[in-house]
Parts: sequence; structure tokens; C-alpha cells
Amino acid sequence: MTPAPAELEIVELRIPASLDTATADVDDFRAAVELWNAIEREAFGRAADPSQPGEVLPAWTNQRWERRRMLLAKLDGRVVGRAAIHVPASSPDTGFCNVMVAADMRRRGIGTALADGLEALARESGVTKLLAWAAAPVVTDDEVAAGTEALVPPTGVGRLPADHASVRFALGRGARLEQVERVSSVELPMPDDELASRLAAARAASGPDYDTVTWIGTTPTQWLDEIARLKTRMSTDAPSAGMEEPEDPYTAERVVDEERDQAQSGIETIVAAAVHRPSGELAGYTYFDTSPDASRVVSQEDTIVLREHRGHRLGMLVKLANLEQLQRDRPGHPAVITFNAEENRFMLDVNEAVGFVPIAAEGAWRLDL
Repeated sequence: MTPAPAELEIVELRIPASLDTATADVDDFRAAVELWNAIEREAFGRAADPSQPGEVLPAWTNQRWERRRMLLAKLDGRVVGRAAIHVPASSPDTGFCNVMVAADMRRRGIGTALADGLEALARESGVTKLLAWAAAPVVTDDEVAAGTEALVPPTGVGRLPADHASVRFALGRGARLEQVERVSSVELPMPDDELASRLAAARAASGPDYDTVTWIGTTPTQWLDEIARLKTRMSTDAPSAGMEEPEDPYTAERVVDEERDQAQSGIETIVAAAVHRPSGELAGYTYFDTSPDASRVVSQEDTIVLREHRGHRLGMLVKLANLEQLQRDRPGHPAVITFNAEENRFMLDVNEAVGFVPIAAEGAWRLDL
């Protein structure tokens, strides 16, 4: 193991209240965001969506629903690494974390120093389980046939290159690979006539008991409780394998609070939901996060169809309805990026039918402290 440089500093980020004044804390926060962006570009190429510091800050200043802390690795005043942990208020034994080191500073003990500090923070906070996701290249069938060694999770689907830096690092920390996620993207726009034809087919396949509702921005009051219910179910219904992610309970109050942060960030939420006509309840929904800058990639966030409503092609329905809304009301974005568990064949089938193609993989890692 390479020892960290003697002059390396590991310090905790002091979260600035705003970015309006040039201070050391603001500089550190901006550098931490830029390092995140650099890692995203390295992993996802053109499909990466670099964040602006002002878009990220509201989620760090509002810690009502989860505690967020970050360590920075600094060398000669430069931020060369970061390690963050998010601990939900509803499940204080679980920490969602990441460790990142600048590409030109790896294999110098910096990641190890950050991980040591992160684990110390976790123990100090009462966390007993750390969960992390780390990107790696796709391993093709041809590469496996040619002798490339791959690591397969207990789910039996998906694989990571065994010699990739993120894999070696996670295994070296004693973490277990529990799941592999597929990172996919689709180029935009879909031709309008094709989109209209496919959306009409999805509406016909869903049957007379279902309709769609769409909106941009804050959730209409009439749907707040329903969106809270769907967000909660997203934390329990989505495949998580051995990660055993805890339930993340939402209320209408929390939805409003987080949407207030989103509005401050400048990122817009574009939503399509399936309405079950007989009950008046939402049977599923999907949403995009979009920047006002149309040159940026769109991030596909939650997509869920409740188990009790599956079998009606509602996943396809809400995805196409939202794509239509995006192209009509916020045109010009070059692509959409999304993440799905490799064992979530239902959602992968929907994505592939829409035109998504794999661009990377993500390992889902668990470390019990």
C-alpha cells in the first residue's frame, strides 16, 4: 500500500451558506463540485451532466432529511480528493458514501487516507453499514471470451472489470459487490412522428383504466400525497440485492421542502405520472432533472410502477409521455442518461425499446463496519 504524501491534508468541508462571497469555504466547495464533474466526465463521457456549484449547494445546506458531511484531500492547496457521506434521518445506521481522487493523483495513498477518515466519521455518527456506487467500463461478451477477468455480483447478472481501479479499491477496503447497475443513454430528439406513434400504442396497450398527467416544476397540490407515496415505494420496490437499502419515507411536507431546494438550484423537474382512473390514485411515475441550458444532458431519475399495477405497459407509457413533454416544452437537450439494476429486466426492456444503450456500469458496494 502506498503511503499518502506527508504534506497531504484531510480536512472536513465547511459548507458555505451561499456562494455570493469569495471565501476559502466557497473555493473548497466549488473545487469539490468540479472534482465530482471530472470523475463523471471520465466515467460517462459525452453523457455526463456536469453540475454547477449553485445547483448542488441547496441539498447541502438543508440537512433536515439527511446529514451530509464531506472530507477533502488537499495537497499544496489543491483539492485532489473528496469523500462524502449522507446519513438519512430515518435510518441513522446506514451511510451512502463515495470516495473520489483526481485522475492524476491516484495510487498515492490519497483514496486510502480519505476512506480511513470517512469510516471514522461513519463510526462517530453511529453508522454500521456503508453503501457506495462506483463506475467502471462495460465488459462485453467478446472481452470475456478473449480472457478479460470480470467480477459478477451474487445476483448473477452484470459484471465489472476485475482490474479496474474502483473494483480493486473497494475490494481492498473489505467491501462486497452486491449488485451491478447499467448506465445507459439515449440521444435526442426522437422523431416527432415516431414518438407520437409509440405513445399512442402505449396508451392503447395500457387500457381504459389508465391515463397520464404531466407537469413541470413543483408538484400540484392534489398529487403531493401520491408522489410522497411513490417516492417511498421507490426506496423499497426497486431491486437493491444485498445492499438492503432502508425505506426512505416521504410525506407531502418533505416533497414540498425538497422541491423548494430544487427551485433554488435552478434545476427543473419534468414529471409524467400514470393515473388509475377507478381509484384516482397514481399507479406510477417518472421524472427528468433538466438544466435551463439546453446543451446539457438530461438526467432520468425515478421511474416506478407499483407492483399492483404492473402488466399494463405503464412504464413505457410514462417514459414516452415524459419524453414528449420534454421535447415539446424544453427542446434541444442532446441526450438522457439513466441507471438501472441489471436484474431489473422489466425496466431495462422499457429503456431498450425507447432506444437507450449501455455506456458504463456501476458497482454497488456494501461495507459493514
